[in-house]
Amino acid sequence: MDAPLSTPCNIQICEVTCDSFRIMWDMTPQDTARASHFFIDLSRKESRDPNRFKHRDVPTKLVAKAVPLPMAVRGHWFLSPRTEYCVAVQTAVRQPDGEYQVSEWSQVVEFCTGDYAMEHLQQLLDKAKGSAGRLLKFSVFYRNQHPDYFNYVRECGSLMRPALKDTSGSHGSPINGKLEGVFFSCNTEFDTGLPPKDSPYGPLRFQIPAGHLLNPNISLYFADFYCMYTAYHYVVLVLAPVGSAGDTFCRTRLPMLDLGSNPFLTYIEPQGPGEEPLFCHASDVILEVLFTEPVHLDQGSVEQISGHHQLKSLTTANAKKDPSCKVCNISVGR
Repeated sequence: MDAPLSTPCNIQICEVTCDSFRIMWDMTPQDTARASHFFIDLSRKESRDPNRFKHRDVPTKLVAKAVPLPMAVRGHWFLSPRTEYCVAVQTAVRQPDGEYQVSEWSQVVEFCTGDYAMEHLQQLLDKAKGSAGRLLKFSVFYRNQHPDYFNYVRECGSLMRPALKDTSGSHGSPINGKLEGVFFSCNTEFDTGLPPKDSPYGPLRFQIPAGHLLNPNISLYFADFYCMYTAYHYVVLVLAPVGSAGDTFCRTRLPMLDLGSNPFLTYIEPQGPGEEPLFCHASDVILEVLFTEPVHLDQGSVEQISGHHQLKSLTTANAKKDPSCKVCNISVGR
């Protein structure tokens, strides 16, 4: 009978992306020469079960032919971005009768997948372009909140300070939990061309002229496209002053958009003396615009909105993206 296979040790995970990784481990020269297959068991950390592994003679999850290490693992699971996983491996030799001689399972190693790469965000951007609709004129950005929020802002020098982006939207968006900013809206009603009368975020509205946040000194980035089990979709954009910390963060992580030519949010230079710039927003998606710098209340005005009710169902705080939507999902982890 052949000598037992040694237990794989020193498991190493490298080149981790949002939907793939490479794995390697130490084997004796004898095992390297005779191993015909590798068994890999992968599970989400949060569902870790001490009885997760099946009997040692029954291959689980993935059986791969032995290849030089490190071995790339992709496509065998629908890996999700920013998700913690547990992985363990066995080495095996396939016998003439089709059965396997296997090693003991290795120790369990934990790792976390990454954010969407630029190529994945480009795929998401291409999908978002198909839902944007025609461009409509607007003149102000606005932010709705409750009175307590604006009272707090006034106590802190009247500055609306950037806050860390929550986890709503696509799980792999690079700005989630990493980029700070102040969220604004700019969508208007079709019949009036003005901001809507109702809001899910509060009865007080801060309005600021569009040119204060959108001008030639601002970089515009695409960050996300998602829905929450509804027919309408959200597009998240980032506005960062050129050369700022927010601009530096976004430049290598997010697709940059041309201010004057994109399907979501545009700034058109004045065409002649005495003319004003033209600001437009996409009509068929809900834009969430994250401005990466503090905004002073003196730059705009705070007023009560005229609606008689609050649309609580439209709030998006930490909302989860619909993983089954064919409009806003791409071919990598959700």
